[in-house]
Amino acid sequence: MNLKADHYLAWLTGKGNYRYDIAKTVPYKGNRKDVLRPKHYEALREHLVKRHGAIVTVGEEADDTVAIDSTKLLDECWIVHVDKDLDQLQGWHYNPVRDERYYVDEFTAYKSFATQLLTGDRIDNIPCLAGIGPKKAEKALKDATTKEDLLRCAWKKYEELGHTMEYFTEQGQLLWLRRYEGELWKPPELLK
Repeated sequence: MNLKADHYLAWLTGKGNYRYDIAKTVPYKGNRKDVLRPKHYEALREHLVKRHGAIVTVGEEADDTVAIDSTKLLDECWIVHVDKDLDQLQGWHYNPVRDERYYVDEFTAYKSFATQLLTGDRIDNIPCLAGIGPKKAEKALKDATTKEDLLRCAWKKYEELGHTMEYFTEQGQLLWLRRYEGELWKPPELLK
């Protein structure tokens, strides 16, 4: 890595995940049942814990813990990842595969979340809106200038397609990365 950090923290997703209880429409990560893990998966995890001090989460994903800690350290840390989900976090980002450094401001971070509310996440089996890809999402959000506007635009698309606020909330809770322990995303009152 080319960041030359004095200190780092690493997380691995452990047992349990609150999202399994939230997912009512389709099972969260239900599309991964037959996926085989890499041959040395457990050995790699053990190596990361023992040699690099990786912290294994309980009840939530490593992404949530990264989000919580990066929120506390806003702009005083780098979020090192290759996962687009983490682009919903404000702060400095580094993609080690591309050797790419970039900053995500608060609005752009929230726009990433709003985009996912429209497009969903196939990897995690979060459906959101059928037929909405990145280009249609960009078009739906193009006039938004505030975080509230982004949510209004996303909710409008849900309404157009006949979805309920309950479904919208479920999708948001599955996608949102926690900013503090125990947080559960809720749509603002302005949408109700």
